[in-house]
Amino acid sequence: MIPAEWLDQAQQRLSGLIKVTPLQEDRPNGWFLKWENQQVTGSFKLRGAFNKVLTLLPEEQAVGLVCASAGNHGQGVAVAGQQVGARVLVFASEHAVPTKVAAMQKLGAEVHLVAGGYAEAEAAGKEFARQCGMTWISPYNDVQVICGQATLGYELLEQAAGRRIDVIYLPAGGGGLAAGVGAVFKRFVPQVKVIGVQSEASAYLHRLFHQGTQAGVMESNSLADGLAGAVEEGAITIPLVKQMLDDLVLVSEEKIGRAIAFAWRRYGEQIEGSAAVALAAARWLRKPDQNAIVLLTGGNIQPETLEQLLALYPQEDL
Repeated sequence: MIPAEWLDQAQQRLSGLIKVTPLQEDRPNGWFLKWENQQVTGSFKLRGAFNKVLTLLPEEQAVGLVCASAGNHGQGVAVAGQQVGARVLVFASEHAVPTKVAAMQKLGAEVHLVAGGYAEAEAAGKEFARQCGMTWISPYNDVQVICGQATLGYELLEQAAGRRIDVIYLPAGGGGLAAGVGAVFKRFVPQVKVIGVQSEASAYLHRLFHQGTQAGVMESNSLADGLAGAVEEGAITIPLVKQMLDDLVLVSEEKIGRAIAFAWRRYGEQIEGSAAVALAAARWLRKPDQNAIVLLTGGNIQPETLEQLLALYPQEDL
């Protein structure tokens, strides 16, 4: 378990440094939507990266920060690096979303594109950090990153105070968000079911949660690029996710695409595939008598992708 005081300290540490994002009620659909796509970097990843970097020793900051990212974690580390005056290097897949790569660079990060997928980028980044004596910032396999993500849980408790909440749907890739938000909910409102959601196209954490192994997972391209890739062997998130989640479910790529189109047409909100998994689960899996929170974690979608999905699903607005 993560010490409760570490969670509380992260909440205090990040106060005033991150944006408190809105929680919107959609009563006809029986859910509340947490628009974390409106965060400073367009993603919740800022929280974990910021908390981790602020807990480093000055000498750990001074040698420079290295991470691997599909885009959102890299932006978070870049912002945190600006705050402490640290050099930031991000290793990303050559297939990374161009708008995310450009956003990382705009924030001052040096982006190194690596042949292959996220796994190859992560391996290259970790080896570079080791050889150069720089500080590695994991996107999920770090207790202070998890504590930073937990600040979303504190916000939700305050914003939803006095409302009946039965279930929360949240994206799950490496498990840092699930572990952090889950820890807060299990501590304060254990009656609320915490459901992690992942794409069928990259079901590594789902296989770990249900079968204890990620062997044999067949991965394909996913709209939820930020949730893709295998979980680091021995990651601290693996046992934590098993403790904090009541279930971990999968949604199809079609449902993810439809959820992106739905969010734009119904709410005028731009969300990326990694956020849309939670909305997809709420739309197709929520029981009629349940009040749900849907955690929409990011909005950094390639404009052309959004346009294609809106054309593909023209009626997705109810």
